[in-house]
Amino acid sequence: MEKAASPEIGRVAVVTHGKPDTIGDALERLERAAANAGVEVVAAEDGRPDLAVVLGGDGTMLRALRSYLGTSVPVFGVNFGRVGFLTSLSRNELESGLSRVFAGDFQVVELSTLVVDVGGERHPAINDAVATSARLGRMVELGWGLGGEDLGRQPCDGMICATPSGSTAYNLSNGGPVLMWGLEAMAITFVAPHSLHARPLVVPHDLTVRITNRTSDVPVTVLADGHPIGELAPSAFLEVGIGEERSRLALLPEVTFFARYNEVFP
Repeated sequence: MEKAASPEIGRVAVVTHGKPDTIGDALERLERAAANAGVEVVAAEDGRPDLAVVLGGDGTMLRALRSYLGTSVPVFGVNFGRVGFLTSLSRNELESGLSRVFAGDFQVVELSTLVVDVGGERHPAINDAVATSARLGRMVELGWGLGGEDLGRQPCDGMICATPSGSTAYNLSNGGPVLMWGLEAMAITFVAPHSLHARPLVVPHDLTVRITNRTSDVPVTVLADGHPIGELAPSAFLEVGIGEERSRLALLPEVTFFARYNEVFP
């Protein structure tokens, strides 16, 4: 796992999940903590802050990580969601934890991302890329290959390509492998495969997977981090590989991958 030095914090942006009833007075509490530390709070779209602080859950964390992808801005999370696997603090620890963060007491972990090519358009994904049936209840047949090698066809409900940070999400719920943060690898997992022999696979960073819709009468929807980015007609394909850009996750020093894993998945 690659870790970067903590930058000096002078300006922070705040990203919330847009549910005022859920976060309550968290924004005011954050602003007081920042004022006490001599840190300026700016709007998320206002320039480039030294740090982005998320008040929300994993969905808001993904949105913030995607927004600051390709910049030097790390993203730190206070959990106001359900799971909050990527966050460092509970809502009750906001003041004490942020006072440490504003003083530079945190680490930055570089997380690999995916690049998804659909019809020549490239899209980043922080967690995962999914190819799934566009028609509810209809199975599809997906052809797939790695590094130019054809690996056959698989009747299924879909296929997941997950980053290490995304391996504990939809991938895990479908029986896929958990990958530790910092690995330059991708997990490939079938959704409800119509086979006793389909198994998840972990592939290195230099291999690209090609997924082809081999179903004659059902289109395939392509999702990046849960958002539709395209559709595959019969015989059309997409390609997924490890992206060159990395997302930057800020964590308290004691919040390691295994600490979060043992806490969330006891």
